[in-house]
Amino acid sequence: MIPEKLLKPYDPNETEPRIYKLWEESGFFNPDNLPEGEPYTIIMPPPNANGRLHAGHAMFVTLEDVMIRFARMQGKRALWVPGADHAGFETQIMYEKELEKQGKTRFDIESKELYKQIYDFTIQNKKHMEDDVRRLGGSCDWSREKFTLDPEVISVVQDTFRKMHKDGLVYRGKRIINWCSRHQTSLSDVETEFKEQVDPFYYFQYGPFVIGTSRPETKFGDKYIVVHPDDKRYTEYKDGQTFDVEWINGKITATLIKDNSIDMEFGTGVMTITPWHDAVDFEIAQRHKLEAEQVIDFNGKLLPIANEFAGIHIKKARLLIVEKLKEKGLLVKTDEKYIHNVKCCYKCGTQIEPQIKDQWFVKMKPLAEKAIQAVKNKEITFIPDNYEKIFTYWMENTFDWNISRQIVWGIPIPAKVCTNCNKGFLDTDASTKCPDCSSELKDDTDTFDTWFSSGQWPLIALDYPNGKDFKTYHPTTVMETGRDLIFKWIPRMVIFSLYLKGEVPFKTVYLHGLANDAKGQKMSKSKGNGLSPIKLSDTYGADALRMSLAVGNTPGSDFPVAEPKILAYKKFANKIWNVTRFILGVLEDYTGGKIETEEDKKILEDHTLFLKDVTSDLQEYRYHLASEKIYHYIWHTIADIIIEESKTILTGDNKTSRQALLALLLKDSITVLHPFMPFITEELWSLLPKSVKIDDNMLIVQKWPVQA
Repeated sequence: MIPEKLLKPYDPNETEPRIYKLWEESGFFNPDNLPEGEPYTIIMPPPNANGRLHAGHAMFVTLEDVMIRFARMQGKRALWVPGADHAGFETQIMYEKELEKQGKTRFDIESKELYKQIYDFTIQNKKHMEDDVRRLGGSCDWSREKFTLDPEVISVVQDTFRKMHKDGLVYRGKRIINWCSRHQTSLSDVETEFKEQVDPFYYFQYGPFVIGTSRPETKFGDKYIVVHPDDKRYTEYKDGQTFDVEWINGKITATLIKDNSIDMEFGTGVMTITPWHDAVDFEIAQRHKLEAEQVIDFNGKLLPIANEFAGIHIKKARLLIVEKLKEKGLLVKTDEKYIHNVKCCYKCGTQIEPQIKDQWFVKMKPLAEKAIQAVKNKEITFIPDNYEKIFTYWMENTFDWNISRQIVWGIPIPAKVCTNCNKGFLDTDASTKCPDCSSELKDDTDTFDTWFSSGQWPLIALDYPNGKDFKTYHPTTVMETGRDLIFKWIPRMVIFSLYLKGEVPFKTVYLHGLANDAKGQKMSKSKGNGLSPIKLSDTYGADALRMSLAVGNTPGSDFPVAEPKILAYKKFANKIWNVTRFILGVLEDYTGGKIETEEDKKILEDHTLFLKDVTSDLQEYRYHLASEKIYHYIWHTIADIIIEESKTILTGDNKTSRQALLALLLKDSITVLHPFMPFITEELWSLLPKSVKIDDNMLIVQKWPVQA
């Protein structure tokens, strides 16, 4: 008899929450409840605990859940560890927007109170994020969930800093940093982005030279002229030669420096340098031991060195300075359409002001060398493989990493800072006075860059250093994440694991592309083209969304999320439902039997080849191909061909053989589709009679039908 449920249309909104509850209650998400097998581990890239999931999150949930369900069905001890990232800078910005609605800023609130408010805000949003993962079918082990501000996580992260300090891998010093004047914090390079901008480019007479700049507001501190030593136009001038120059606020003495970094083809081949406000200039000054003087304060306003322009914001001051130089006859010409890339804060778009500031830095070169060697030794496989070159290039051209952030929301840096000379010391140092200048030491108020903690995520998530899970499941099997994190996150995880444990954190890196809209444009709130995976799931079913995110989603390639495609897989879910209803209808009198006819044996042979092909695709991370093959096999082979042929065969002498064949095809098809569309397949599995499925256990732990 056909189950009554199958006589009604499939309803994903009724089915999916109920099925997920059954999975959670079964305990099968926890590998401790699975038979002993080869460990298979995925550490979830922790979504920011500050809001709902977006389309990009739905992509990683889908792909990682496919991986973990397939491994579980292969008999592996499959562990998928979920987590949430406090996302320091990004979360604090989100909360600051909430404060703006109240007419407040973060500076109106005492630090501890601000931390508490952001914590409450984050924990509330964290729950929504976790519910979203459940809604999408993520079969992760919630009993092992980690948050990057859990006390044990903070302890490990701070201990890593202390160890690196003792090993000489972190230091405090004055170096050029990226400063966001709006948010009053330094940023790493991966927290900035370049925006193309059109600005005037000014040429000024500077003694016997003509210099070019788009930022005349920085030039108050310029007293060094730099040319390339091979530039024949300036061979008459000697390195170290001085000049009396009429400049913005009167005469100054400038010194000529010859340096190989100068681009002879740019402008006039002559530049003056502002070491405090430009990274290239800073490096030149370091090489030649030149002085640096601050011209712009941390609010973006000019300092007293600018005389009558002091206290004026640089945007307003720029034209005033140009006008003064013009009046003095020093403006040679202006190019009004200078197109260049400007470094900006990735969250607010404010132009970054390079500043020299005492910060904590990680020495990257010795750490990067270990990462490069591990990749050369093939300890890590990249999918797609061209990202190995990108990773290696990034590691070969790395520079010291600023890990200090001037925000309250994050893990405190366990250090003390001298109130006079700004030198830093570990918080474990019992001294209250600076050993160098005898001034008072105070607790460092800065917090770690988020990537410093999330870079240790594969270790932390498995209870490094002494946890049972760490000994069992590290290194993890695969790190699946977005391709854009090849620069930001992947390198940091590799260097921390190699440094702390002497082994890579994962054996394979699988990189998916970014989620775009149907027109191929990047999704963003500002464009209004973002799609909520939860609303899509409510409309079409999570299974349909998942399948749409798998089929055709080539590793490393950006991918459009389009509703017509999701609708197509909702229709596919209905097709599977109807196929099952038909087959169970013709199996009502079936109690078992063998596949005996030559025609049925040939179909079985093709079926076995299909299973092996799909299994091989899954084992080789070809999810975009496996999902499409399963779709076409069920719809176009089973439904369009085999079932149509069966309507005649089932009335003849070969009925039992065909019934046995259909029973097997149904069982196997539901099984191999399960990693991609887990809800409907689990529901259908529960409706199959014993004559079809034999094993009464849930589909989530059924044995995969074939090995590649």
